[in-house]
Parts: sequence; structure tokens; C-alpha cells
Amino acid sequence: MNDDRPPPPSPASGYTYADAGVSIAAGNALVRAIGPLAKATRRAGADAQLGGFGGFFDLKAAGFVDPLLVAANDGVGTKLKLAIEHDRHDGVGIDLVAMCANDLIVQGAEPLFFLDYYASAKLVPDIAERVVASIAQGCLQAGCALIGGETAEMPGMYAPGDYDLAGFCVGAVERERVLTGADIAAGDVILGMVSSGVHSNGFSLVRRLAADKGWKLNRPALFDPNTLLIDALMAPTRIYVKSLLPLLRQGAIGGLAHITGGGLLENIPRVLPEGLHARIDADRWPQPRLMAFLQAQGQIEPEEMARTFNCGIGMAVIVAPDRADTVAEALTAAGETVHRIGTVVAGARGCTVGGSAETWSARTPWDATHLG
Repeated sequence: MNDDRPPPPSPASGYTYADAGVSIAAGNALVRAIGPLAKATRRAGADAQLGGFGGFFDLKAAGFVDPLLVAANDGVGTKLKLAIEHDRHDGVGIDLVAMCANDLIVQGAEPLFFLDYYASAKLVPDIAERVVASIAQGCLQAGCALIGGETAEMPGMYAPGDYDLAGFCVGAVERERVLTGADIAAGDVILGMVSSGVHSNGFSLVRRLAADKGWKLNRPALFDPNTLLIDALMAPTRIYVKSLLPLLRQGAIGGLAHITGGGLLENIPRVLPEGLHARIDADRWPQPRLMAFLQAQGQIEPEEMARTFNCGIGMAVIVAPDRADTVAEALTAAGETVHRIGTVVAGARGCTVGGSAETWSARTPWDATHLG
């Protein structure tokens, strides 16, 4: 069938990029607005100036002698949908930095610099500036410099009002201090550093529950009348870098596992040598009320909980038995809440999580064993 409708008229003075929905002026204004935010994150090795084609970092000025570079990139996932729908843009940048910086620290690497990618159908300067401000805040918490980024305006690629985020972080570690987990042995203690909430994993399930159960997200949470449910869900991911770096430099830690997608069951085995198994006792720490709420609302099986959510533990720290108390005390002094959550034993590489009926809805332990 032929379409006999006339084409839309072209602008009398000729087409411009703005006619296609892209504002170069708005992008330039955003760069000017976020310049001071980036400047506030400068550190040894980086002056954190924006506007060039690339960002420089001087490893020598940062004090490294024989470093290896370690890189990580990540996003925030569908947590962004809640941020967009409920005007909660002031913490997602911290999530973005956390997901990258926490992945670097488990290698023993100090995060050095960060770059972000912000993409939307149409740039809304106020929202973009709030997001980048939270990225800068995350960089301050992680001790890395925000040295650059990219703002992409792509009409037709995203739904109106939506945006997406990606982050890229580079760190360095002296060659002899790389944390490989090779020194982990049977009998080692597993410490758990508590999380600040759901962090940035499992939000597709959270959003499904919210829709199916008809949650009123802007009302006080059933488990905490002093907190709106949306604020409990959107609490930014905790960044553990500054608490862990001094202990890593002392050689006090045998292994670290960032508890992200895959939960306790899937992440702890990633740092174990062959022939070692992690036994976790969920009775060793209080299950956060938010996690109990999610489990009850969804009638989620314990194994599914431990594979989907962090269950209150954002970082697992594996240490020799004679160092466990000292490391726990140092982390506590740094402002962390720490629990002794398990031990390393001989066995097929994997993780078993157990707990009483009061902690979980099932009495039997469940496990993930990785033989490959």
C-alpha cells in the first residue's frame, strides 16, 4: 500500500542537530556544570580535569613502583528504573562506582580513576547533573579520580525520560601484592562485612514483586515505619575500598569476594583454590529486615535468596585463624560492621550455606559446588 501523505516540511533555514533532538549546547553546559564535581575527586596521579579527548593518570606520581593495572566495568541494572520512576537520582552514581571499585579491591588493587557513560533519549541537565554528582561522591568514597566520561543523547534509542549508566574503573596493585586466593587454606575464617541494603543486584525480582504485590513504594516500609520503602530499596551500595586497603597492604587478608549477582553461593567459591569449600552459617549474623521482607513477600526459597541477594553481607573476607580477630577489629575501627560467618574446609570447591528455621524458611542447608 502506497503512502501518499506529503513528507513533513523541512526547516526553512535548513536542518540542525537540534531538529533531530540532540542539543550540543545542553551537553556543553553539563560539562561546565560537572567540572567542579570532577575536580573535587582529584588525587595523586590525576588532576581530574574534564574536556579533553582522554584522561591521563601518572602511576609514578601515585607512588607505584612495579604495578599491574586492573580494570573493571559495570552498570547499575534495573535499579535505574526505580530511580527514574521515583526521582531518586542522587545515589545511583555511588552504586555505579561501587560495583566497579569493589570488584577491583578483591584483586588487591587500589582504584585510581573512573570514567562514566550516561546515555538518554534527551538530556535533562538537572537529572544528569544529579547523577554525575553522585558518581563524584562515589569516587570520593572509593578514593579514585573522576577523570572523564561520555554523555550520549540518542533520540529513538531510549524511551522518553529513560537513561542508562555504565562505569569503567582502573586500579593498580604492586606485582607482589596481587590477591589471588592461592594462600587460602582449610581452617581459614570467613568474615562478612555487612551490606547497606539490596545494593545493585536482584532488582528485576524486586520490581516484579513490587508490581505483583502492589507495593506502595512512597509509603513507610512495613519493617521500618521511619523509612519510605523506596528509600530502603534505593540505599546506595556500600564501598569497602578504604576500609580494606590498609589490611591488604599489610598482607593480612587471604581472599576477598564481592557479593553481587549470584549471592553468597556463587561469589565466595570464585576466590577459593581447588579442593576447598566454604561453609557459611546464616545464624551468625542478623538477617536484615529488608531481606526478610523480600523473602516473605515472594515466598522465596532460601537457595534462591542466597543466589539472588546479598542477604546482608556485601563483602566476604577470608583470613588465617590467627588474624581473624585483628582483621575484624581493624574493620570495625574503620566503621564497618563485621560478623564471623563461616570457615573454609577441605572439599569440592563451592559454598554451603546453612541456618536455623528462625533464620530461613527451610531447615536444611543448600549449596553450590563447582568442580570446574
